[in-house]
Amino acid sequence: MEALFQQYSPVALDKVTVWFKACQEHDIPENGGACVKYKNKQIALYHFKRKQKWYACQNLCPHKMEMVLSRGMLGDSEGIAKVACPMHKRTFSLETGENLNGDLPSIATFPVKVENGFVYIGFSE
Repeated sequence: MEALFQQYSPVALDKVTVWFKACQEHDIPENGGACVKYKNKQIALYHFKRKQKWYACQNLCPHKMEMVLSRGMLGDSEGIAKVACPMHKRTFSLETGENLNGDLPSIATFPVKVENGFVYIGFSE
């Protein structure tokens, strides 16, 4: 599983070389998430309606190395959008990937844009 974790690395907006057309806006539940597959990666994609934003991060939780973050609970911590792992409630910033309550490594985050009703996730090839 360690090799699986290493396939994810964060992508800054200025480093995007590919915008992957992930889905239509209505495919993702409001204030919820879903898993999207891009090549060999599982990506958690969220529509945080309360904040009027979209977020994407790796689906792999570094705590128990399970592909579950897309089913996590969305929330806000001091203005920072976060997701809590549905298994053990470890929380991660959806903006930076930082672990907000422990010593786990950060998760990879990816830029998201919405155009003409479609949701795109940015990757660096």
